[in-house]
Amino acid sequence: MRAVVMHAPGDVRVEQREDPKILAPTDAIIRLSAACVCGSDLWPYRGVEKHDGPVPMGHEYVGVVEEVGSEVRDLKPGQFTVGSFFASDNTCEICRAGYQSRCVHAVPMAAIGTQAQRARIPLADGTLVATPGMPGADLIPSLLAASDVLGTGWFAAVAAEAGPGKTVAVVGDGAVGLLGVLAAGQLGAERIVVFSRHADRQKLAVEFGATDIITERGDEGVARLKDLTGGLGAHSVIEAVGTQESMMQAIRSARPGGHVGYVGVTHDVELPGMELFFSGVHLHGGPAPVRRFLPELIQLIWDRKIDPGKVFDLELPLEQAAEGYKAMDERRAVKVLLRP
Repeated sequence: MRAVVMHAPGDVRVEQREDPKILAPTDAIIRLSAACVCGSDLWPYRGVEKHDGPVPMGHEYVGVVEEVGSEVRDLKPGQFTVGSFFASDNTCEICRAGYQSRCVHAVPMAAIGTQAQRARIPLADGTLVATPGMPGADLIPSLLAASDVLGTGWFAAVAAEAGPGKTVAVVGDGAVGLLGVLAAGQLGAERIVVFSRHADRQKLAVEFGATDIITERGDEGVARLKDLTGGLGAHSVIEAVGTQESMMQAIRSARPGGHVGYVGVTHDVELPGMELFFSGVHLHGGPAPVRRFLPELIQLIWDRKIDPGKVFDLELPLEQAAEGYKAMDERRAVKVLLRP
């Protein structure tokens, strides 16, 4: 099969790799219908994260089941499925509490790679969710978004306790932040404020339900938000970047007693203890338990009540994956969809 492999920062290639095989009786093999490049893939691409290449890439995926292990009970060949970026058994105590990304048997799909024609999915019964039927081509981008960025944005909004009557601020205008806007709107937020300097992303944020745009960053952005909220700050803040600056902007944007849902993969973030102590702000986040939300999100997409696939503004064949990485790195694309 063909698959994306990163050899070193900036060096992405599509190569011939061995077809996946059932290794455990709980595995399934799927034929990928679509995959994509994640913002978190750019950390090793840029050399920010240590990279011991060559390694397969990708952790977002949708596809058709081709083969199942002897202990897989809930799936059968021919079903179209959506999975999370962490494989989970969905039965352990942590999973039952709704934190499948921290399952005691969790397997990171990034270690397997899903920017490929086929992929092995561990713990298939607990990881994959079948759609009600075979989706039309127009639904596949949105279902792919559910595999990570939609589920992550949704978790951020839930962690921030977005809801009716509340003002939600969103730090980060990438795919996760934009879908955090969509999630906040679905959860009933009264006002959604997005920090963004990019006209194309501002436009999409408004389509997803943003009511206000702030172009300033850092303390200037926080000051503008305070002006919009009577000096108090937002009830709920979504942090979708993962840098020191974005985290502090999120915390400072929340009012006393407010909630910050942080889902940006953190790099060199250090929280000042005294400021955090006196902020009175709740912090909750981490790797999103996408599997918790998949049944609901798939149904919303299937019923065409939401269209998160709009975050894909560049579609390329798998063979051009290197161009997809470059486009996202240069901010010429919000999110790149790859067709195996």
